[in-house]
Amino acid sequence: MKPASNPTVPKTARFLGSFPGELPAPSLPEVAFAGRSNVGKSSGINAIVGQKGLCRTSGTPGRTQAINLFDVDERWIAADLPGYGYAKVSKADRASWKTMVAEYFGHRETLKLVITFVDARIDPQPIDTVLIESLREYGLPMAILATKIDGIPRAKRPAAIAALGAAHHVDPARILPFSAHEGIGLDEVRQLLYAVTREK
Repeated sequence: MKPASNPTVPKTARFLGSFPGELPAPSLPEVAFAGRSNVGKSSGINAIVGQKGLCRTSGTPGRTQAINLFDVDERWIAADLPGYGYAKVSKADRASWKTMVAEYFGHRETLKLVITFVDARIDPQPIDTVLIESLREYGLPMAILATKIDGIPRAKRPAAIAALGAAHHVDPARILPFSAHEGIGLDEVRQLLYAVTREK
């Protein structure tokens, strides 16, 4: 007998468009992906949905000022938010990012979850704390992925996660170690996404 396929593993994903302004009307459950430039967000999304070339990394970090939408299994929408925190981005662009994302967080009725990527290898970044606090203010469910965890020796990973939790005022048990390269945390993220997007 052929084993049943794992329902949490996406089978299809397709690009819907890049939207610097008004987004299309929401129809399916939506999950947003947020993180600083160069945190590994694009490769993380690709690994989660099982499509290597779906999200393309920009040659100029911080340049993209649009929300990219992807249909996953015709069941939920992945919203790739522009990276933030890149030093060379102008004040005007930073203000534009804040306006765009605030509008999205405050008015996207079908938004079920925000997955925030933070780099496990470096000291906690205050700009990540700002985003996490903003999500609390909006009352949005969130999950935090500690990316590039494979770059830390196994014995030191709990301490790195604990440091992130303390800095961002989050229970370390709620921070998921993640590596797109080695597949660490993939099953857990997919199970979470399947659970929050089951009901339209």
